[in-house]
Amino acid sequence: QVQLVESGGGLVQPGGSLRLSCVASGISFSLYRMDWYRQPPGKQRELVAGITGGRSTNYADSVKGRFTVSRDNAKKTVYLQMNSLKPEDTAVYYCNAVLSATDYWGQGPQVTVSS
Repeated sequence: QVQLVESGGGLVQPGGSLRLSCVASGISFSLYRMDWYRQPPGKQRELVAGITGGRSTNYADSVKGRFTVSRDNAKKTVYLQMNSLKPEDTAVYYCNAVLSATDYWGQGPQVTVSS
């Protein structure tokens, strides 16, 4: 059974930081591209950042320079370090494991940026 279990969401003030983690089980983790998506209230889900098994990364323009995606293949974990958070970063954040036509989703922790 494949599971992606996320943690690290919560409430933070503007300018603050959070780190999201996503632990995978039931997959050959190192083979999967791992992406982070988010869905702001009332909006569509959007790609935030991604990292391949070889650790190539990509970012949405809106988070470049503030967010960092990384992975630890031994721990089957992908991270999203979020710095200089803004109210517009408020969303439900999802991790997504992708290999060819197969993908799996995490449950989506809430991140709220508010004073």
